[in-house]
Amino acid sequence: MSRAGIACLGAGRMGRGIAVAFAYAGHQVSIVDFKARPQEAFDTLAADARAEIRKTFESLGRFNDLTPANIDTLMARIHVVPESDAGPALSSAAVIFEGVPEVVDLKREALARASELAGPDPIIASTTSTILVDDISPAVAHPLRFLNAHWLNPAHLVPLVELSPGEKTSPDVTARLTALLESIGKVPVTCAARPGYIVPRIQALAMNEAARMVEEGVASAADLDKAIKYGFGFRFAVLGLLEFIDWGGGDILYYASRYLSGALGHERYVAPDIIQKNMAEGRIGLRTGQGFLDYAGMDVDAYRESRLAELAEQLKRMGLAKPPVLD
Repeated sequence: MSRAGIACLGAGRMGRGIAVAFAYAGHQVSIVDFKARPQEAFDTLAADARAEIRKTFESLGRFNDLTPANIDTLMARIHVVPESDAGPALSSAAVIFEGVPEVVDLKREALARASELAGPDPIIASTTSTILVDDISPAVAHPLRFLNAHWLNPAHLVPLVELSPGEKTSPDVTARLTALLESIGKVPVTCAARPGYIVPRIQALAMNEAARMVEEGVASAADLDKAIKYGFGFRFAVLGLLEFIDWGGGDILYYASRYLSGALGHERYVAPDIIQKNMAEGRIGLRTGQGFLDYAGMDVDAYRESRLAELAEQLKRMGLAKPPVLD
């Protein structure tokens, strides 16, 4: 089976994690050090990168029964390339993932050089977590093949990759990258070019609120994290946030938000207009067959049962499922 060649521009943590994910799935990967440095310094960097990647494979091996020979096979797919050899590595890749430091000027410079060296064919994706795609896309020759692809750390484990196309990105490029990511077991989603993408924007609110609750003395840090793991995280490992709104009903969220915003005296708890709009239009959720999601024609009882079964399995995985007491 023919597999696309992958190049990771930058030998930092993100490039190494992406290399692990693709090598594990059978792809040849070039980690390109895009900074000119003396041979001795490059050798040190390459040795460090390869040592960390091997350690990651060894960790995966403890979960997936990889033998030392298996790990050698995976390691042989990864090549750390000096700046002087960047041209051949980039031009022969099907996809290039840029992972240089989060500085706009550095990224523009790296992308301009990389796109010139690569030629017009490879897809180029920045892994930036903070910079919007069209703030850097003008640096790329042939920008129709450029988009952002935000991986979440640790990149080799977290399934989600958030794809953010720019104004000039070809829909075919987004579709091709989506298919490639799905082929290695990732779950890509496409989102508009807005600050924070999806997960970072949501988690910033949640993390700040958790820190604020410690500050206010609501609970200890240990108990807050226990509540997140065994309540918040437990449910949302199975149900999406919008799915959960539909599950309980958007009206419940609306009235809960009104109470919290009044009781805590802050507008950050006020429900967005779409919640009230959905209520006015009868899009309450499961109870009405319409919410954020469409349940028309669905066997709602079977759907509920399947989600509850997934939660029960989650309970077993956490070691918290107990048999009934029958005597």
